Amino acid sequence: MKVIADLCIIPIGVGVSLSPYVAACEKILSEAKLKTQLHANGTNIEGEWEEVFTAVKRCHEAIHQMGAPRIATTITFGTRMDRDQSMEDKISSVQKKLEDS
Repeated sequence: MKVIADLCIIPIGVGVSLSPYVAACEKILSEAKLKTQLHANGTNIEGEWEEVFTAVKRCHEAIHQMGAPRIATTITFGTRMDRDQSMEDKISSVQKKLEDS
């Protein structure tokens, strides 16, 4: 089953700069060959359910290995069974409505 997820992983107890942890997670998502879109507060991920959630688990494991004693994660995800939909489809649908108004 295909899923589009919005992932926000926050290492706790590592100081104020989180970019090294974000970069490590982005590398894992890239190695998993998942379609991603980094944004200011997380990453959108598109792929098959098992592949996405396996990569999220690997992100947690890597961040703990980097020294984070705790991690807080927020994941919002959606699935569709009526048709295929990509991240770009969802964005372009809203953009088209903005242009039409």
